[in-house]
Amino acid sequence: MPDLKGKVAVVTGGGGVLCGELAKLLASNGAKVAILDLKKEAADQVANEIKKAGGEAIGVAANVLEKDDLEKARKEVEDHFGTCDILLNGAGGNHPKGTTTKEFFEEDQLLDSEITSFFDLDPKGIEFVFNLNFLGTLIPTQVFSKGMIGKKDACIVNISSMNAFTPLTKIPAYSGAKAAVSNFTQWLAVHFSKAGIRVNALAPGFFLTDQNRALLTNEDGSLTERGNKIISQTPMGRFGDPEDLNSTLLYLCDPTSSFVTGVVIPIDGGFSAYSGV
Repeated sequence: MPDLKGKVAVVTGGGGVLCGELAKLLASNGAKVAILDLKKEAADQVANEIKKAGGEAIGVAANVLEKDDLEKARKEVEDHFGTCDILLNGAGGNHPKGTTTKEFFEEDQLLDSEITSFFDLDPKGIEFVFNLNFLGTLIPTQVFSKGMIGKKDACIVNISSMNAFTPLTKIPAYSGAKAAVSNFTQWLAVHFSKAGIRVNALAPGFFLTDQNRALLTNEDGSLTERGNKIISQTPMGRFGDPEDLNSTLLYLCDPTSSFVTGVVIPIDGGFSAYSGV
């Protein structure tokens, strides 16, 4: 296990299920963790759990789309812990206005006002999803990576998605935004290669979170039609558990991975490798 003692980790979207787990992981390996989230109470809850376990953490309210807001958060983090060593860009999500009702377009959808077809997608909804995922990765990086320059073993880990490899049906905005995150990860890895900052990404497959639970499971815990389809296309036959991301994050943050940069690693139970046959 890597020794992250003395390192300062900043986790955006840290109040959520997956990034909350990753924030706890970094703290358990010695890092001082700042949990940034739009909802201060969610950030504080994770920070309090870390402190109860003997770690160091603070919860910080921050909107990843507002640079001034992030600058205030950066000052708060630096006042408590110092400059950032590890940046985990985890804020993101989807929106119904960037989602079609059906997987495939058929002509009769043009006459059905209850269906959102490709032609009905709201540009503002797509803009929101793209901004949240892509700009919500780029802007925090602009703010926090300045303090990384010249530091030893500094690294950035972005959260992409297996959607970035092969887009899922119904969610073109989210898939396109995550593809942009993967591309940006590679671009930034090259751009920062002379500055001593490594940049990589995790690409989770299907994990049950607060955002997708209602889409994939029924109230009785059984799977929805879409949930069943996902499991049938996942060779390991299950959804991911938050802990399934742990070892890969530690690998990317470990100083011994000093020659690893510009990679996007799928953690998806084989979903992206399976042709369906």
